[in-house]
Amino acid sequence: MHSLFRRTLLSFAVGLVTFAGTARAQFAGHVSSIVLNARTGAVLSEEDADLQRYPASLTKMMTLYLTFQALERGTITLDDEMPVSIHASVQAPSKLGLRPGTHLTVEQAILALVTKSANDAACVLGEYLGSGDETRFAAHMTFQARRLGMAHTTFRNASGLPDPDQVTTARDLGVLARSLLQDYPQYYHYFGVRQFAFRRHMIPNHDPLLGVYQGADGFKTGYTDLAGHNLVSSAQQGETRLIAVEMGASSNTSRNETMISLLNDGFSKAGQTPLPLLQKVGAYAVAWRGEHRAARGRHLHRDVMLVSYHTHAAPRGLHHAWASHRGHHRS
Repeated sequence: MHSLFRRTLLSFAVGLVTFAGTARAQFAGHVSSIVLNARTGAVLSEEDADLQRYPASLTKMMTLYLTFQALERGTITLDDEMPVSIHASVQAPSKLGLRPGTHLTVEQAILALVTKSANDAACVLGEYLGSGDETRFAAHMTFQARRLGMAHTTFRNASGLPDPDQVTTARDLGVLARSLLQDYPQYYHYFGVRQFAFRRHMIPNHDPLLGVYQGADGFKTGYTDLAGHNLVSSAQQGETRLIAVEMGASSNTSRNETMISLLNDGFSKAGQTPLPLLQKVGAYAVAWRGEHRAARGRHLHRDVMLVSYHTHAAPRGLHHAWASHRGHHRS
């Protein structure tokens, strides 16, 4: 009888969630994760990888996928100047602080998304690619998600700012990350950009693994109160490249520790002995801040400066653009 009651209650709960929209069932503090072999797509580990979650700023990975697609097709260029609307300018932080009536180049927007996770820049891109309508662009994001096989993902905006109907899963984000690597490898380097200059300010990358985990060279952070702390990472050691997705961590610290553990376990399962950390998570941010202060006084001749270099610790043939982590902004 007790078992029957539990099954009945579970069925009712599932029905209620389905009626209300799975988007509204969130579990911040409970981690969903998946680790993939980037080349083969083989799943090396997973935990609640099909649980629907809020993506927060991981949404910007699809915004960037469609941006790279438009660049590849020649419908836009990196130098296109996109108008900043009132709607884009009033997006919640994290943001660049764009003013309506000004312009942002496509490349500046890409860099703002991968480093600062700027919501106003994401909205500008969404409006530009959506013929002036971010909602239209979000519908195209969902359409593209279905084409890639992301069956449990729905997008409602270009930034990842909270919307109860904007959801995804760790498995779907693994599909998206792998698609970014395979479909647009010529643009992947943007995810590892260490910092970029915008209007005389140096903006660091939020990714906590860059400069810390050997072979880590990109992807995205995301956070809102309901989503928890999310992170997608890619790293290559030896001949093995992994993609790892983590959603719903309770803090930046636990997110970072779990991601390192996921990657280490993944490399071990792939037959690659994990390499030691370059330094402790967080230590690189201290070093970067000193460099940032030293750079403040230097005149910047361009609005955008890519800063990247080869590191002696990088796996053979891998080009890195190491970055720092200086806290994580909302969404």
